[in-house]
Amino acid sequence: MISSLELFSGAGGLAKGLELAGAVHRGFVEYNGDACQTLRNNFSSELIHEADVREYDFDSIGEVDFIAGGPPCQPFSIGGKAKGKDDARDMFPQAIRAIRAKMPKAFLFENVKGLLRTGFAEYFEYIILQLSYPEISLLSDDWLDDLRELRKIHSLGGYTGLKYRIQYKLVNAADYGVPQKRERVLIVGIRDDLNVAWSFPEPTHSKDALYWQKYVTGEYWRRHQIAPTDREKAREQRLKKELIQKYGMFPPSELPWVTMRDAFEGIPDPVSYPDFDKEHVYRPGAKLYPGHTGSEIDEPSKTIKAGAHGVPGGENLVDFCNGHVRYLTVLEAKRIQTFPDDYRISGAWSESMRQMGNAVPVKLAQYIASSLFRAVFGSSESYMPS
Repeated sequence: MISSLELFSGAGGLAKGLELAGAVHRGFVEYNGDACQTLRNNFSSELIHEADVREYDFDSIGEVDFIAGGPPCQPFSIGGKAKGKDDARDMFPQAIRAIRAKMPKAFLFENVKGLLRTGFAEYFEYIILQLSYPEISLLSDDWLDDLRELRKIHSLGGYTGLKYRIQYKLVNAADYGVPQKRERVLIVGIRDDLNVAWSFPEPTHSKDALYWQKYVTGEYWRRHQIAPTDREKAREQRLKKELIQKYGMFPPSELPWVTMRDAFEGIPDPVSYPDFDKEHVYRPGAKLYPGHTGSEIDEPSKTIKAGAHGVPGGENLVDFCNGHVRYLTVLEAKRIQTFPDDYRISGAWSESMRQMGNAVPVKLAQYIASSLFRAVFGSSESYMPS
């Protein structure tokens, strides 16, 4: 049994992926009330701790093998104010506090691509070094002084306490079978005394493989029994020759990116079938305009975003490329984030979409965790994205 504690749980995308990979949850710590209700809809209510993580006593949870979570991304988001560690919402100190308190065998944290920006380079290094050497007490009033001390320890050696081997990588969820172009930073730590060698698994899907089926063989259109739009025909004229020059007679070795049309298989139009599912409700008023262009149905979705003021830049719209556009339903957003259809989200549409925008895609979490669990614990639920 792989016991797991999750922080900043949100709607539970990471949690569900870990569960499918073989983790047994010991607890979830989440502040938002609607997200906590979503968690209660889908996991044992006894596990849900609706609390400010800054006030949570980690000693109350007992020993755990694994810790995971997605600290709030707003301090580092490209679309935010980019205050980093000076933003009150920066919860990396709490993630580090959890590691120091529990010393799990391994951990996984997720955040936005903006965390890797040059402006945050020193603070990101500070995060990584604290996670690497969790038993070092940092007492300076200036975090930069602490960073310099950690750098000395890291370069000179001599540290005899518990240490973690840290790896981090920027991944695109679409490259692992998620129908969404979603770039996120994953930070993985494995306790050094376990002497485990692990690296991030290679991508399983690619854009070129999708485009090969669209523009070289036409297999994609035949599978869906539709004809390509004029827009797609124009792309074929440009891309077919490039793909053949690159790959010759043989297609790319990866599976094709999963598109929104692929993901929505079996879901009817919400206007024609209003009673299909309570999370599949038509929402009127969608429009396209410059900077608000939606996601094309025959591509993976743009990154679903939470947004501070309702629907941002068109990411939560689906463009059918025939003049028709509409808002995603919650059910469709779940498909894009690879939640099971029976996973129930609490809150009105805007709140449900906020939760979806903050979630880790279930399939991405499951795939990475399956690989990690096999290396660290010797077993997990075997999983390969399709």
